[in-house]
Amino acid sequence: MTAMALWGWVAVGGIVGACLRVGLAQAAAKWWPGSFPVATFFVNVVGSFLIGLLYAVGLERGGLSPTAYTALVGGFLGSFTTFSSFSLEILRLLESGQTALVLGYAVGSVVAGVAAVWLGLLLGRAG
Repeated sequence: MTAMALWGWVAVGGIVGACLRVGLAQAAAKWWPGSFPVATFFVNVVGSFLIGLLYAVGLERGGLSPTAYTALVGGFLGSFTTFSSFSLEILRLLESGQTALVLGYAVGSVVAGVAAVWLGLLLGRAG
């Protein structure tokens, strides 16, 4: 398969993942009004389950072609939620015994992400 064809499959997966995420967010807001971000929570948990399943079936057991795995994980789950990738990376580091790296990565990602959002809001609101 050519690189362009692979990119095309990733794009198709991305479109489906993004549309599903928006649809779930709209449904969650309708079904569970309130301040708790149900849609994001649900998407993150479902995406994390799916990336674990796809990793085990697709890579470890060879049940998916590299193209299908890339389209599903990089495309679909990449636009559905990047939290799933974060969760898989954390688990893989834990499995390899790199506890200190896990703590640094997890805490650093959350702190840096929240700080980046705060900085972006500050800059965006200043203009």
